[in-house]
Amino acid sequence: LFGSFYTLAIYRIPKKQDITHTHSYCPNCNHKLGLLDLIPIFSYIFLLGKCRYCKEKIRPRYLIIEILSGVLFLLIAYLTNFNLETLSTSTIIQYSFMVLYITLMAGIDKENRKIEKSVTIYGIVISIMYMIYLCIVEYTNIYRYVIYLLLYIVILIFDTVTLKKYAKSTYVNSILLCIITMIIFTNEYIVFNSIILTLLSIAIYLIINKVKDRRNRNKKTDRQLARNLSIGFYLGFTNILILLLILTYTNFVQ
Repeated sequence: LFGSFYTLAIYRIPKKQDITHTHSYCPNCNHKLGLLDLIPIFSYIFLLGKCRYCKEKIRPRYLIIEILSGVLFLLIAYLTNFNLETLSTSTIIQYSFMVLYITLMAGIDKENRKIEKSVTIYGIVISIMYMIYLCIVEYTNIYRYVIYLLLYIVILIFDTVTLKKYAKSTYVNSILLCIITMIIFTNEYIVFNSIILTLLSIAIYLIINKVKDRRNRNKKTDRQLARNLSIGFYLGFTNILILLLILTYTNFVQ
């Protein structure tokens, strides 16, 4: 169900369309979708990957995101020992915050080298909510989070100045705000390793493309290749991946 919502958000947010009140529709024929068209995974299978009304093919990524979301939610529940025996108010709230965090990561579109302002604001809001919960309910040290709040403020001020000067927000500012949110939810160690893995992946990507370009006699600079990279998406992907690996290792050791 969440995966189905993610596909809707990924499609609509860059187009500045409403994601909560507007009924789901086919992007090809604009026909409103019925209940039987909106059952996650099963609708795609039963409709053979086509729109019921115009017969246009539905992109496989809708099915893939729905399946991966379901698997991811189950994995996190299993690895954090979230079950009926351990069920408590604290575990429900912690799991709910993790769901909200994954929703943020899903909002960073791979196809657009841009993190939408609405996605960034959503990340900041849930981060502040999570910090309040940790400090008031879990009695976590408040000073650590005060530093991140100050960083949020500094970057947002800088982003506002940049917006006034150049009439657009910079991608770097969005990435920095995203990294702070990642730290709050998954800690510094995981984010540090996420950055390293992302940089390593980018380096491999650039090397492979350089080799391909030489074979095809295309001359593209590293800067031109980097322009096509959605760093925010890959950073979010590696962050979730390393989080799962660490949870798996912790489970195995225990």
